[in-house]
Amino acid sequence: MSTTTQFFPLVDVTGEAYERGLQHGRAVPERVAAGAALYRAQLGHRGLDDATIERLARSMLPQIEAFDPLCLDEMRGIADGSGVSLENVVTINCRTEMLYGFSRMKEEAMRHDATEDGDCTGLVVLPKRSATGRLMHAHNWDWREECVDSCIVLRIRNAKGPDILAFTEAGALARHGLNSHGVSLTGNAMSCHKDFQGGPGAPVVLLRRRLLESTNLAHAMRTVWSARRYCSSNMILAQSSATDGCCVSLEAAPDEVYWMLPQDDVLVHANHWLSSVALAKLHDPGLAARPDSLYRQHRVESAMRSVVSRGIGWSDIRSALADDFGYPDGVLRSPKPADFSSISATVATTLMDAANGVMWVARKPYESREFQEYAL
Repeated sequence: MSTTTQFFPLVDVTGEAYERGLQHGRAVPERVAAGAALYRAQLGHRGLDDATIERLARSMLPQIEAFDPLCLDEMRGIADGSGVSLENVVTINCRTEMLYGFSRMKEEAMRHDATEDGDCTGLVVLPKRSATGRLMHAHNWDWREECVDSCIVLRIRNAKGPDILAFTEAGALARHGLNSHGVSLTGNAMSCHKDFQGGPGAPVVLLRRRLLESTNLAHAMRTVWSARRYCSSNMILAQSSATDGCCVSLEAAPDEVYWMLPQDDVLVHANHWLSSVALAKLHDPGLAARPDSLYRQHRVESAMRSVVSRGIGWSDIRSALADDFGYPDGVLRSPKPADFSSISATVATTLMDAANGVMWVARKPYESREFQEYAL
């Protein structure tokens, strides 16, 4: 692929967990360091000194190991390969839990956006409505603008499970992507009044990595239901074949999972609860800070309905995810000031054809709609 800075670098890893991490860290040490610096600064803006940040990172180690010791081995490899500390790698992978997951920060989290994944929009079109005849899975990731220079596409050759193609922050184990069994995943931030109220749970990044290791859609769904969760998130899961496909949106609160199926073979999810059961049971403290979620959901759904009769193509999906109504708070977010002296923007738009093992990613889509192809 092109090595110009307008695209995210592709990092190939293989072998056992520690070796994969070592290759990852050695390939992009400057990006790992940049990601660590970003989140240490974000923690610092919230009043945490370096000693406290180190202590919080070390406190995550037992939780990571309890979830999956191999994840901790991979993080150790990333640290050794990149030359940054293990605590810094943990900070990249567990930023949600470290930023908002401790009692002394709960009130601060509720006063601000109460989300650590930004204002994302996800979309799936099933084969019956797709102009390609295959399932189409797409996503806008709205987050810190600095991440345009600290993200990568990670291609994992896995001897003990499916190969994975994932978009992620350098140093992190996964964010969204697809695998060689046709399983694909995107994730959106959610919030409810039950977040961070119980004991520690699976870090969101690690849960997403496990979902991308799933052999099929049912396996992935069982993983969500069985995981102990510390905070809310939405996960759009799909599985594709050459001629068929299925998807589901799982709105996961800390103690329950609410599900949504496609309507007219299209599924869209922004950052607010859609399940009628969830709406009756949960209070969402984050919606006041991201009310644009309501119209982002509606505008993408409307865009898909307007073309569904002729078959939805990738150009239709690209157009819907580039909608800038409400600028800068559109489906496509242009850079704007956010909490704690940061800048919020759509870092990347990702399109996935999991049946063919192909992903297209646009970096800084508010500046350029050029997509780079990555493949298993």
